[in-house]
Amino acid sequence: MHTIRVAAIQMVSGTDPQANIQTMHRLVKEAAERGAAWVLLPEYWPIMGEKDSDKLAFAEADGNGPLQTALSQTAQENNIVLFGGSIPLQSPDPGKVLNTMQVYDRTGALIGSYNKMHLFGYSGLGERYDEADTILAGHTPPHLSADDIHLAAGICYDLRFPEFFRIQQPFDILMLPAAFTYTTGKAHWELLLRARAVENQCYVIASAQGGVHQNGRRTYGHSMIIDPWGEILDVLPEGEGMVMAELDAARLKSVRNRLPAIMHRIL
Repeated sequence: MHTIRVAAIQMVSGTDPQANIQTMHRLVKEAAERGAAWVLLPEYWPIMGEKDSDKLAFAEADGNGPLQTALSQTAQENNIVLFGGSIPLQSPDPGKVLNTMQVYDRTGALIGSYNKMHLFGYSGLGERYDEADTILAGHTPPHLSADDIHLAAGICYDLRFPEFFRIQQPFDILMLPAAFTYTTGKAHWELLLRARAVENQCYVIASAQGGVHQNGRRTYGHSMIIDPWGEILDVLPEGEGMVMAELDAARLKSVRNRLPAIMHRIL
């Protein structure tokens, strides 16, 4: 790994994809102007609908559509590698979408893609969520790299499954877009992110939805960047904005040399 400056965008996405595209473009441009070479968007950045099924109307064919065009153009215009959070793509089931993260290089070319595998389900305290109602689960872990750096990636609920990231080893940076609920985020978000950083001795870049949305849902926010020792380098509690940090190659090497836990793995 070489040293690189990265940003994670936090949004409070609404029900209008065009308005969300404008917000995305503005925040990414600001991150690039502040020196970010890589930018990560949150899960569901194009739409947080009144109903979970609203995203079906905006699902795009893989490789074609305004959301994918916006991501490609934004990466090219700002000369960055853009990790596209997640967007809805058409699936073989007409009643469900794929929840997909796409990665674009500085020319706007698609260099990687991942369909979310673990689908969130929760009920309690007056809340109920079941992503399987409207999302078709992916079946293949991501295999990503950018700028010759090996990456791991997951989307939101994937964070709770450490074996999912171990199977992606070796990697130096973990990219995690999310839209954690306030209830689960307050309890577990930071805990899980720091655990993934420590156990994989990697940098973790986590981009979140953070606030009260037009549909009344509240997301936890707290986008953050964490180093391989589990230290938080930057965090944004709520509201739209970004976190930024320089990922230091020497720091990564030092942590792994002083405590070579990954080399000590047995199972």
